Amino acid sequence: MEPTDVKISRKKPVFPVSAALQKYLKSYQRDSKLPITYNDLLMFNESYPIMDKNGKDTLWEGPIYPSDQLENLHNGLKVIYANLKASGNLRIVQHKYIDKIEYCTFGNTHPFRIRIVNRLNDVYDYFYVKKADASRIYGLEMEEILSPNQVNYLVDRETLIEEHIAGIPGDVFAKTYLYNPEYNQTRIAKEFVKFNERCLVMLLGDMRAYNFVVQITPDFDDIQFKIRAIDFDQQFYEGNVKVYLPQFFKENYPYVKLCMEELTDKTFLQYQQEEKSSILHRVRSERHRLADLRDVSNADVLTTVENTNTLKIGMAEHFADPNYLECKTMTDIIELNVKNIIRQVKL
Repeated sequence: MEPTDVKISRKKPVFPVSAALQKYLKSYQRDSKLPITYNDLLMFNESYPIMDKNGKDTLWEGPIYPSDQLENLHNGLKVIYANLKASGNLRIVQHKYIDKIEYCTFGNTHPFRIRIVNRLNDVYDYFYVKKADASRIYGLEMEEILSPNQVNYLVDRETLIEEHIAGIPGDVFAKTYLYNPEYNQTRIAKEFVKFNERCLVMLLGDMRAYNFVVQITPDFDDIQFKIRAIDFDQQFYEGNVKVYLPQFFKENYPYVKLCMEELTDKTFLQYQQEEKSSILHRVRSERHRLADLRDVSNADVLTTVENTNTLKIGMAEHFADPNYLECKTMTDIIELNVKNIIRQVKL
């Protein structure tokens, strides 16, 4: 499980939302007619850098909008929040106001982060407005179907709205909390193994520590941990199999080291099998939705032929399974992953 220097394509193209994907999104209540689009939020002429509490550049900017546009933007963003959280019921934003609009030029989808505050008690929440990218949408759907996590998002043509996923960023957790004496390190290691397995099955790439969060939940007799992806831009695009295994990123070495310290080969295999069994249960309960998603994604062009060919060879070697060489698309590879889990769990 030693990390290596895995290369990622820095300029993955943004893939448009096809008519078939739009139809799928409508079928599963993911589409919405929004009053404000991503392009509307781009209508600013100036911005200022946003620094963290230590004076370090966060790579986020504060856009400055013309005063005559601001009220319209804020009202539209409140409606979007109501659509995201309450199926459009505007009562939930009756006492809320938009506190911040922040823009990030780092990453593929150049997101806007919106902070909305309840003026009655100062409780705040975040949500994101992004350029709709088919890769990311497929990643969100795979997360919804095959992982234990629910994701909340809406799409309106070229605009993607995402709910904020709360948690401690993986790199911050590794530096600050990983060896907290109050925490059971074996539980953390177990979750990393399961997360690693899930990413490979779903072909979710680039899960370096700053692209996932760790959620901490106190239980009656111990503390539970969950590792959740927060970035889905690299859904089945890259050809290198190691891109889909978080264990190979040097940024994740603290977690890999913890696994080597806390787990034996037997427990490692046990946790892998537990995750496969969980995926199988979810496949069975969501088989119709998964089939619909497969049919739509198989008709989309979401990577290069070269990447697909490279990955199927890598998967065939990784699993010692020549059946991967027959795959024609990234979707075929995921489908074979799932079929192999079904066969293994039944054994």
